[in-house]
Amino acid sequence: MLRCEWVGSDPLYVEYHDKEWGVPLHDDRRLFEFLVLEGAQAGLRWITVLKKRANYHKAMAGFNPYIIAKYKDKDIKRLLADEGIIRNRLKVESSIQNAKAVIEVIREYGSFNSYLWENIGGKPIVNKYKSTSEIPAYNVAAEQLSHNFKDQGFNFVGSKIVYSFMQAAGLVNDHITSCFRYKDLV
Repeated sequence: MLRCEWVGSDPLYVEYHDKEWGVPLHDDRRLFEFLVLEGAQAGLRWITVLKKRANYHKAMAGFNPYIIAKYKDKDIKRLLADEGIIRNRLKVESSIQNAKAVIEVIREYGSFNSYLWENIGGKPIVNKYKSTSEIPAYNVAAEQLSHNFKDQGFNFVGSKIVYSFMQAAGLVNDHITSCFRYKDLV
């Protein structure tokens, strides 16, 4: 069975690739989760985040933006002391700010899902890359969504983070064409 070249043999990567990466998401909480995790990943390897994902669920109220948006200094201190997550103040604080922004988006657009999919035309962008080396770090759609996010009050949402989020959440299908998942998701 052929997979994208980046997967390798780590069982955690294989499961993530085979079951989640690139599958179009339409659940507000899961979309928020992926946005938080992609921000946490910045500057690190994705496997680091995957290994801490369960801890993030516990530490961050199951990625419920309505709870996270109410976090105060004591919650930030608790998170920064939690060895089960990535203890970076900017990343932690951006998760809280982004929870607030998600809530505002939900108020304005009815759902985070609607907002995201409306931003890319309502269906996944399907690329036809033959090799992982062809996949860009970001594209025009990611630059535009990054700009829109910033206008909505999100932070830690540069075009590279946003593109990784788009890939993970299935807004973009960047499985290489020889990968068994590519055809499943077209």
